Amino acid sequence: MKYSRALWVVLMLSALRGFSQQNTLDYYLTHAINNSPLIKDLQNQVLSFSLDSQIVRATLRPQVTGNSNNMYAPVINGYGYDEVITNISQVSALISVNKSILSGKSIAAQLTNFRVQSQSAFNTIRISQQDLRRTITDQYIVTYGEQLQLVLNREIGELLRKEDSLLKRLTQNNVYKQSDYLAFLVTLQQQLLTTAELEIQYNFDYATLNYLAGLVDTTGGITPELQDPQLKLATLPDYTGSVFYRQYVLDSLKLRNDRALIDLNYRPRINVFGDGGYNSTLQFQPYKNLGFSFGFSVAVPIYDGRQKKLQYAKIDLLERTRQAKRDFFIRQMQQQKQQLQRQLAATEQLIDQINKQIKYTETLITVNERLLATGDIRLVDFILTLNNYLNARNLVTQNYVNRLKIINQLNYWQY
Repeated sequence: MKYSRALWVVLMLSALRGFSQQNTLDYYLTHAINNSPLIKDLQNQVLSFSLDSQIVRATLRPQVTGNSNNMYAPVINGYGYDEVITNISQVSALISVNKSILSGKSIAAQLTNFRVQSQSAFNTIRISQQDLRRTITDQYIVTYGEQLQLVLNREIGELLRKEDSLLKRLTQNNVYKQSDYLAFLVTLQQQLLTTAELEIQYNFDYATLNYLAGLVDTTGGITPELQDPQLKLATLPDYTGSVFYRQYVLDSLKLRNDRALIDLNYRPRINVFGDGGYNSTLQFQPYKNLGFSFGFSVAVPIYDGRQKKLQYAKIDLLERTRQAKRDFFIRQMQQQKQQLQRQLAATEQLIDQINKQIKYTETLITVNERLLATGDIRLVDFILTLNNYLNARNLVTQNYVNRLKIINQLNYWQY
């Protein structure tokens, strides 16, 4: 059987036979994001902050209330409530109107607070999507790598079964010893067991992939084929443009607005009010007790025990914490990027070296197959060559999977 590097490239980069349907990485990412309850909750929070802004605007309009109070306190044989206090009876049916007079800065500060919280929730949605993409992609890569190993082991198993027929005949003709043939059978059985073990692990990791994406497996136990994710290294932006750094900017805006809200609490508050309707004790010309009233109230903060200064101090502490977290994040992100980029370069270099070894091993197997048919090579040497080939192929598969994982980690920082 002739092995070629072209065949290996096809095995590595395309879907192979033996599975019933095809699924791509985008398929799982789309379903995972759509099914995520956390993202749905955050989306509802964004809508909730929009409603809060509308509620604030609604409170700025006059608030109209209808009130009716009806009371009778009888005095019997001189016993009862003091008439001076109760007026014996009272009947009222009033419509009252209240309106708070707020400055433009006060209104703007409240609306800014909801806007910043909404932007923060939206930014959290993007971060959660990034976390979910990384998790799903990593699990997809693991499952795809096991698919490649499973295909390879099936291929090697087919080769060994083919050679088994030839070696059995050669052993019967005393070309090879019975002990050599038994050693070959042990290798064949070990290969079949390894393939069965890989199938179990592949099915488990495929089920895990569906679980993480919130999908229900409807394939009836037939594991579908996964296509090569073909991840490419995205152009990494400056850290100031990422959603992760954006959160620190939003936190700064929130603290600044919190300081403004504290200032507004120490400004005079004015409220105007009025009412109109019927209000009477029914004691004197009750039919004339229709009327109205109006007025205003003013509240001026004078002294609160230095609470304002203490609230400022709390905000200062939060700001220092924010700056410390931001600086640590920048250092950590830059270090991780550099480490992953070096690791990616080393992995790609190693893959090239292993591919060269595979090419030489393929040539050696082709030559050994010809010698095997004539009995001019020891069977143990042929088995050793096959093992070397299998190890090299497994090694390049593992490094290919590692390369995809590294790219996934680097692409995590692209937004």
